[in-house]
Amino acid sequence: MPQAPQPQPGIMDIDLYVGGASHVEGVTDVIKLSSNENPFGASPKAVAAAQQAATKLHVYPNTDHASLRAAIGATYDLDPGRIICGAGSDEIIAFLCQAFAGPGDEVVHTEHGFAMYAISARAAGATPVVVKETNRTADVDAILAGVSDKTRLVFIANPNNPTGTMIGGNDLRRLARGLPDGCMLVIDGAYAEFVEDYDGGAALATEMPNVFMTRTFSKLHGLGGLRVGWGYGAQEVIDTLNRIRGPFNLSHVGLAAAEAAILDTEYQDWCKSENTRLRAQLVAGLDALNLPSDRSEANFVLARFADGDEAAAADAHLRGLGILVRRVSSYGLPAALRITVGDEPGVARTLAALRSFRDTQA
Repeated sequence: MPQAPQPQPGIMDIDLYVGGASHVEGVTDVIKLSSNENPFGASPKAVAAAQQAATKLHVYPNTDHASLRAAIGATYDLDPGRIICGAGSDEIIAFLCQAFAGPGDEVVHTEHGFAMYAISARAAGATPVVVKETNRTADVDAILAGVSDKTRLVFIANPNNPTGTMIGGNDLRRLARGLPDGCMLVIDGAYAEFVEDYDGGAALATEMPNVFMTRTFSKLHGLGGLRVGWGYGAQEVIDTLNRIRGPFNLSHVGLAAAEAAILDTEYQDWCKSENTRLRAQLVAGLDALNLPSDRSEANFVLARFADGDEAAAADAHLRGLGILVRRVSSYGLPAALRITVGDEPGVARTLAALRSFRDTQA
């Protein structure tokens, strides 16, 4: 009997990615705060654009994404020719690893960094290298110390998921300048829109050929179900990535919705303002319950408990009340729960549930 082929080296070392839970058996009124989704949904203009595009499901989408890239460029004052679009920023991350890292190469990321960095590195045959953070925040000196002559990519999420912490522009520039030739800094800006006066690394990526920025429509824009992301960097990097990008990697429904979403700046501003306000309420409520958290610049808060057992018990208590948050043990944070900032009733219900959890411990 012929044997099936064996996976490439490194593939079976990849831990299966587990997304945030979305339902609880026997509970109907569930609040999903486990995936950092926009609790208000997508822009009504994006929904209308998607509905209109859905009338032509039999037609292939365009391959150059020119209209969406132009809208992104106009919004952020970027050259559309230096923008690439993908099925979420995850696909852009995978493209970067596939194009620039392989067997014998290393990909550096911080200890609490997004899981897809290591997954994509291993899928390309490269070796992920983990460097320590300081107080759950990226440490530029530690990253530079972890870089070797084998390093091809350095990933840093800024703000970071799942911690919500970030470093400033001067530190990003120092990191980029400190990298050796042939090594690229990738700034993951999935949560950049939630930060005041922050361009997500766009200026650095415009100026420096060894800096690349990734962004997503899944968070602030509320289009996680359509899987649209984008990247921006040097023209030669974009040209390289487009050689491995599938010609129809985005649907015309996703393209239409994303274009409408990024042009609806009024809705973006409202969502951002509500997130800032409700995040402050969530943090204040956690503080009152003696549940510390680092300053979050994103649309979630990482609540820290006494130990892993207490975090697990709190998660079980919340789940029993129909509130789904995210355990982050796989990110090296077993004593913490990542809680998405919900709408006002969601924040109030979450804090009430945590107060009742505290009561069970009294």
